Amino acid sequence: MPVVFNKSIDEETILAVWKIEETEAELLAGLQLKQHELDFISSLSNGKRLLHWLSTRVLLRTMLNTSEYIDCRMDEHGKPYLPNLDYHISLSHSYDYASVIIGKTKKVGVDIELIKHKIKSIKHKFLSDIELAQKQIGDNIDGLYVCWVAKEAIYKWNGTKGLEFKRDIYIKPFKLRNEGELTALVQLPEGTQELTVHYFKTQDGYMLGYVVA
Repeated sequence: MPVVFNKSIDEETILAVWKIEETEAELLAGLQLKQHELDFISSLSNGKRLLHWLSTRVLLRTMLNTSEYIDCRMDEHGKPYLPNLDYHISLSHSYDYASVIIGKTKKVGVDIELIKHKIKSIKHKFLSDIELAQKQIGDNIDGLYVCWVAKEAIYKWNGTKGLEFKRDIYIKPFKLRNEGELTALVQLPEGTQELTVHYFKTQDGYMLGYVVA
């Protein structure tokens, strides 16, 4: 399993990215699955959806460095959690990559996306006019993807339904780089929270963003 990126964000948080090169059978061989998981994957069509599900679980197991069974479930909001381990986790995948972030004490969120030109056609759906007026966003594809992965990572970090990208998450002006960070203001029921999102662009055209807080 080729882990192409592995970072200790702090003493209690790790992030990894893995390039999916294995077959379904090879991924299954690296897992111990219960009947409810086998029932679920049997409902998935063969192809990327199944490979993505399997690869995030194998990567999770690799990061936890265990041969024991890992029970990874989804709560009522679709947020992954480990009922038998006291960790916060977030999973993401896009085409040939899978990513997992694990936090011992802090909530986490991660998103990885293949960069495509079509994001220009949906930019008004997830960015306000004020955000789009920022020179580093506008029609800049990289800037748009930085905002997308940042908002998606924040959504996963929050972990509950109802948070809207355009209405509830505001990206403050930032300097666009291949690797950097930005600040976002998030409107939550308990009030406004300021979060720092880190991001980087891969050499083969993916954008990844993550948040730990």
